[in-house]
Amino acid sequence: MALDLPIVSKNTENIRSKLKRLVSRGILIETEAGLFGQPHP
Repeated sequence: MALDLPIVSKNTENIRSKLKRLVSRGILIETEAGLFGQPHP
């Protein structure tokens, strides 16, 4: 997923928390620590 944000620590932490929230809602899956993807039907 491309978000077009510069790689700086504050953006990294914000993006990670948003991705974790999407995982908790079942929209994404975390296949390994820090690796996110879309669930397969």
